[in-house]
Amino acid sequence: MLNHEDTLALINLAQSGDNNAKDKLISENMPLIKSIVKRFKGRLEYDDLMQLGAMGFTKAMMGFDTKFGVRFSTYAVPMITGEIKRFLRDDGAVKVSRYAKTLAHKISTYVDQQEKEGKPTPTIEELSAVFECDTGDIVLALDTSKMVLSLNETIDEDEELTLGDKIADKNTPENDLNKLIIKDAVSSLPERERKIIILRYFRDKTQSEVAAELGVSQVQVSRLENKILLKMKENFNENN
Repeated sequence: MLNHEDTLALINLAQSGDNNAKDKLISENMPLIKSIVKRFKGRLEYDDLMQLGAMGFTKAMMGFDTKFGVRFSTYAVPMITGEIKRFLRDDGAVKVSRYAKTLAHKISTYVDQQEKEGKPTPTIEELSAVFECDTGDIVLALDTSKMVLSLNETIDEDEELTLGDKIADKNTPENDLNKLIIKDAVSSLPERERKIIILRYFRDKTQSEVAAELGVSQVQVSRLENKILLKMKENFNENN
């Protein structure tokens, strides 16, 4: 890492249009960028995160006032973090990476085996220890994946209609009927299952928030949700 004086000198050059100074600053501060990117592991492909981190760093570099009297890193860290968070928020919240999908599959297989052996559903912390990853990775895998069924899965091959389409708020007689079907399907569920679907898909709650409200683990919510959606899909296929 560069010392404070060298960093300020390079920033002044970079802000004057010196591309070599820009490249050197990015290269020398790569450990800082990587340390921030690690916090978002699993939420995007690593290369994408690094690109966002570099963008945030560049914005910090070009916007930093060397007269601030503070170290550049103090200014750069929130800028880099903010760039990544802003992308995750504005670009559809979370893009599920291959890592998250693979982890979700492993979790599902592991939990199935635990249940077959009559063991209790593992907690987030226990899964984190089993798969040697952060608890945040476990939460992400559970909350962004549908291990059994997604509302985006096609339920009518001829019309390419998805379960999500049936919930769509469109002002047509057909969609009015679809909304009635959905309402009827949800209302026929047992109280606990109905609450999960309403909280997840009508009130946009995360699995973590639903788990907290129901007093169960997020792992349990994830598995219950998928079983409920599968049951709803089967009912749609029988009635349509």
